[in-house]
Amino acid sequence: MSFARSAPRFICLMIIALGVALVHATSAFSQSDPLPSWNDTASKVAIVSFVEKVTGQGSPDFVPETERIAVFDNDGTLWVEHPMYVQLAFALDRVKTLAPQHPEWKETQPFKAVLDGDMKTLAASGEKGLVELIMTTHAGMTSGDFQKVVTDWLASARDPKFKRPYTELVYQPMVELLAYLRANGFKTFIVSGGGIEFMRPWAEKVYGIPPEQVIGSSIKTEFRMQDDTPTLYRLPEVNFIDDKAGKPVGINQQIGRRPIAAFGNSDGDLQMLQWTTMAGAPARLGVLIHHTDAEREYAYDRDTEFGRLDKALDAAAITGWTVVDMKADWKQVFKD
Repeated sequence: MSFARSAPRFICLMIIALGVALVHATSAFSQSDPLPSWNDTASKVAIVSFVEKVTGQGSPDFVPETERIAVFDNDGTLWVEHPMYVQLAFALDRVKTLAPQHPEWKETQPFKAVLDGDMKTLAASGEKGLVELIMTTHAGMTSGDFQKVVTDWLASARDPKFKRPYTELVYQPMVELLAYLRANGFKTFIVSGGGIEFMRPWAEKVYGIPPEQVIGSSIKTEFRMQDDTPTLYRLPEVNFIDDKAGKPVGINQQIGRRPIAAFGNSDGDLQMLQWTTMAGAPARLGVLIHHTDAEREYAYDRDTEFGRLDKALDAAAITGWTVVDMKADWKQVFKD
């Protein structure tokens, strides 16, 4: 067969082979992207660049694995916090469940407001009223009993907007980020104003973060023998508030190392980001999640009761923290 007659067939085979190669190359590239739910914007570039700098052997910013600590706020950073904090929704349901045992609540604030569905009055009770709700509904039982109450509630409760379990309303881009960091030798911690024993029962299953790497607010507990069984009994007294200036304190007490990366979304995370990033070498990363997507989630920042982002947003412009624009930077918000 002459070259002239075989050339068309040869060219076709080459085109087919090239097409197959391109398909494989594209597939390999997509599989190698550790953050597939992130758009290729400046935020993603900043995060990946930071990880490459602190993990690259020979890099002037190289950080040993033992010092690769990353801390994450929970509400509004890893899962939804609107129309109210999930733990507050839990506390309101607990009031309704326990109300038959407390007839006095019908005339006692802030419990009356909850039973009447009067959120305006409840909000007016301020931090004092909310703390009283938490103390009353989260105490008076063992730690084991409380864990079961939380687990059972999360299995049945549904978010009012999305009609899905709260544990499904975690941000897929952030779940990928947690896995990406761990794959690069980071130890990831939750540092939240939420209750430590409210988060611990489910954090490992949902985020891959074990209970010992969860830092949060707590109420006092005491050791008791009940029917010859050793227990920890939850008391209606505040032990520690892990919010705002309390977050660096909690990090220091429980981790004992200063993080090199911190992720938050509100003014409650301001001091945590300052503590993490304003410490000189090595390279450090501060990230704020800015809720800008009213269609796929919510849009809020300076004017909200839950997750106010005001002072921290101003600080980001000065300190150079990365501000993630949820609408622009994320291909998807929740896992499908």
